[in-house]
Parts: sequence; C-alpha cells; structure tokens
Amino acid sequence: MCGITGWVDYGHDLRGQEPVLAQMVATMACRGPDAQGMWIAPPVALGHRRLSVIDIEGGRQPMSVDAQRRTVAVITYSGEVYNYQELRAELASRGHRFRTESDTEVVLHAYLQWGEDFAERLNGMYAFALWDTEAEQLLLVRDRMGIKPLYYVETEDGLLFGSEPKAIFANPLIEPVVDANGLREILAFVKNPEQAVYRDLRELRPGSLLRVNRQGITVRRYWKLEAHEHTDDLDTTVATVRELLDDIVGRQLISDVPLCSLLSGGLDSSAVTALAARQLAAGGRGAVRSFAVDFTGYADNFTADSLRATPDAPFVHELACHVGADHTDIVLSTSELMDPAHRAAVVRASDLPLGGDMFTSLYLLFAAIRARSTVALSGESADEVFGGYRWFHDAAAHADTFPWLAAFGGPEARPWHTLFTDELVSQLDIPGYQADSYRSALAEVPHTDTTDPLERRMREVCYLHLTRFVQFLLDRKDRMSMASGLEVRVPFCDHRLVQYVFNTPWSVKTFDGREKSLLRAAVTDVLPASIAQRRKSPYPSTQDPSYELALRDQLDKLVADGTSPVLDLLDAQRVRTLLDSAIGAVSLDAQRRATELVLTLHDWIAETGARLDLST
Repeated sequence: MCGITGWVDYGHDLRGQEPVLAQMVATMACRGPDAQGMWIAPPVALGHRRLSVIDIEGGRQPMSVDAQRRTVAVITYSGEVYNYQELRAELASRGHRFRTESDTEVVLHAYLQWGEDFAERLNGMYAFALWDTEAEQLLLVRDRMGIKPLYYVETEDGLLFGSEPKAIFANPLIEPVVDANGLREILAFVKNPEQAVYRDLRELRPGSLLRVNRQGITVRRYWKLEAHEHTDDLDTTVATVRELLDDIVGRQLISDVPLCSLLSGGLDSSAVTALAARQLAAGGRGAVRSFAVDFTGYADNFTADSLRATPDAPFVHELACHVGADHTDIVLSTSELMDPAHRAAVVRASDLPLGGDMFTSLYLLFAAIRARSTVALSGESADEVFGGYRWFHDAAAHADTFPWLAAFGGPEARPWHTLFTDELVSQLDIPGYQADSYRSALAEVPHTDTTDPLERRMREVCYLHLTRFVQFLLDRKDRMSMASGLEVRVPFCDHRLVQYVFNTPWSVKTFDGREKSLLRAAVTDVLPASIAQRRKSPYPSTQDPSYELALRDQLDKLVADGTSPVLDLLDAQRVRTLLDSAIGAVSLDAQRRATELVLTLHDWIAETGARLDLST
C-alpha cells in the first residue's frame, strides 16, 4: 500500500517543479515508509511513497513501460490487484514481457493491451494515476468499493491529485478552505459521493475513471451495483457465498511480508481469521497471526448497552484457541487515548475533524500491529453486505431517511445541535441537507421488477449502506492504518461478493430470522458455536469514566484560553451547562459526542491550517 500524488498542467512546463512535488510526496511518508520516487515531464509530475508488499525489490515507482526505446506509459499506484497473476499470464500469452513480479507492472501492461477498458478487469483495492505519453493524458482510477482514497482538484490548466487532501494542499495552487456546505458534509453523517469537504476539492467516486487531456476532464463510472434476478436456491446461495469467500481470502493472503488478521470475536472477523488459518495451514505457512484491541479493565467492568451486549475478549480468545492462532491483545489505557500527540496524529491522518476514542484506539492498535506485521485482513463491511446492523431489522429501516440516522435519532445523533449557536444551526440546516442527500441516494437505487414492498425497501437499505455508510468505515480504516504504514485488506468488499449478495432477496438473507443469516450459514463449520451465534457487537468504545472527565477538562481549558476559532461556533451557555453536568452513564451519550466534536474541530484547524468560511 502506498501514497500517490502529482499534477497535470498543460499551460506550464513542470520540469522545474521538483521541489513542490517533493513537498507533496513528503506529506505521505507514513503511507509509504519504505521508498519514494518522482517522475516529471513538461505537462505532468507524478510522485509516489511506497509500502513494499509484493516484489519488494522490483516494484519501485513511479513505474514506466517502454517500447522502441521510448517511454509509452508511467504509473503511480497504490493498492493491490488480487487477480494480477491471472492477468499476467493472459498478457504474457499475448506477447507482453515483464521485468518485475509486481502487480503494478501488470496494471501498466493491461492498459497497453485493453486501453481504458482495463479497469473492468481488475479485482482489488487500488487508486492510481497513469500517464499516456503519446496521448498526453492522465487517467485516475479508483477501486469499485472505494477502499483506497483518491482526491483531485481542477486547475486552470489541468488538475492536482493525491491519496490524501494534505498532499494536494502542499501545492501552493490551493489552500484548505471549508465553507458552509463543507461543514454540512462534516456534520451530517451521510457521506455524499464526490464531496470532499474542502472547497473545490473532489473525491473520485468509487468505481470511476477520470481522464484529463488538453480537451478537458471527463469522468465515467466503470462499475456500479446493478439489479439482477436471483435464481439460486438457498443451498446454492450459501455454497456460492462460501466459494467466493474461500477464493477471496486465498487471493488476499498473497504477500511477501508478514501478514495477520484483525480479530474482534464477532462473526465477521472470526470468519476471516478462521478461513485464513485454514488456508495458511493447508499451504504449510504456519499459524495465522491475529490481533485484538482491548481497554484496561474493560472486561472486568463491562456494562451492556443498546449496542454491545458482551465484551469482545472472551470470544476473541475462544476463536484464537479454536484455530490455533498466534494471538496478541493490544490493551490501551485512558492516558494513551487522551495523549495529545495521539489525538493530533489521528486528526492529521484524517485531514478532517474526526476523532474520539474509537479513532484513537484504532490508530494505536494499528501502530502496535505494524511493529510485527505489514499486512492485515479485516472483517470490515460484512454488516453492510449481509445486513448485520440492528437497524436493518427494526423500524429504523423503514424511516424516511438514512436508517442509521433514524436508529440514532436522539441528541447523540446531533452533537452540533448540543453546543452550536442557534444562528449556526439554522444556517446549516443539517436536517434539510440530510433529506436532500437521502433523496439523491434513493434515486440511484437499481430495482428488479418485484412488487414486494419489503424486498424493494430492503434493497434500498442495502444500497444506502453499500454506497454511503460503508465509506465512513473504509475511510477510517484506511487513514488510521496508513498513518502507521499498515496495509489493511477487506475481503468482504470484493465486488463479486458484494454484487452477488446485493441481489439476493432479503427473505434469503434472513432465512433463519437472524441478521447475517447467509454469512453464518456459509462459515459455521469453521467457527465455535458461541461465535457463530453471537449477535452483532460494534467496535468497542472505552467505558472508563475518567476518559469523559479528561474530555471535559480539555474543553474547559479550551474555553478558558479563549483563542480557538472554534469558540465562534459555540453557544457559551450551552458549553457551560455541559461542563457542569453529570458524567453520562453510557459511553456514547450526547454530551460526550458533543465534547469530542468541539475538541476535534479545534485540533483539525490547528493541525491542517484549515480556514472556515461560512459566509456562503
């Protein structure tokens, strides 16, 4: 996994811009700690930071391919193409010759063979820029599910691009400004495609290809979810899901560096760990290595809430023992979660006012894992694919809004309302923004001819999660893992599995009256019964009261200092009421979320230099 950046400028010669390109590349040192490279021609500059995973010696970038003693194409590439070996064999049969063992070179030759249609042949997670020297055009390509990020901004004579906004903002052509619409996107919890929060910045939509040449910029979707009639019976459907999972996990175990799994003791991560363990053992590659996050005293003092009925640790240890994993618990304390350096690193990695203990703990977990492994497999996205969240199965699924907003309909879903001024709340009109976003998303949903209202609605709910909600989780995992140079692979985001399950009727997805019926049936043979039957428990959040006390103390100091630009957004009386109130008994209450929001907004401005312009 790597970081990419660069720009195209048809109005200027970029050969003198190496110092600027170097600044852009340097912002992504964490994403690619092993090597860096640059390639510059008059209209284009490409930069790369490398995390070496496959073909450690031969996969250096930017990578070029030559014909008749001239360079015909150059690529700066981030990600993994899991079917590169099959593509390589097919290309070799067509006369292509390779000088490395890397998947990057296969992508280059695939473009030379099939042109822009090559994107449809790739299976993996990736974001890359490919320069065609003869056509003098750049292609930006992002994977189908948006596992790897890719941002761009149009300029007068071309565009700038990068894996992260910070790489683009290192170029003096653009500054980080957030207007009212950007702040709405931050606060609304809806993740509109292409919206990148910062003014003029865009995020290339998953499954899209952007072309920029002297005629301008065009963007097209090369993949999106489609509606098809599902004709397989239940047994065939379960068997197909298992066959796909076996193939996907097998492909994603390919690595020239140490590999592990992320284990929470839930159905999703346990399934990935167990399938990986079986395939590693069959290949004589030893035991699977697994890691789990925990908090000091968490299991001993655990209190069940509406989201988490049980602590993870007992299930983690049972699964690790069941598959013979080489397991490690990463146990975190409140002092680590509240460490200003750690919290600042989270905001710096995100380029957004994102934080809280779930972000910081994930960042610390990944940093600890990176000391022992370079690649990790995750169970992320199974809930979106198979319908695992509780709000798939209650009244929230039928509300006239995004189901997750309906599920968290109380004050905890509106932290901006808790502390912001009435004037700002009115100006932003977050409910109106959410409603518009919801209508836009619904208009995209592909339907079959069924007239069953439940089937139609649940297809909509699944689509909303696969195109909107999952991006929050994938973005968080990418930023927190790459901040430590750890590559996290997401088997449940394989587009073949996503497309197949998307078109499976809801009655089949819930055939036993439970959440994730298909997944449970497909992997029950490799899991202990207690884990196969365990109900969904989200990523853990600390329940230590001292954590919220520490948050309150930081907010009190911020108010007392009086210099933070965030204070202009706040109602002073509401802030004082919060500071004087009792500590909430539930870990994710409205007061805690509101406090986290204010503190991360402050840290974000301090770390990124972002400027708020709410005049429009």
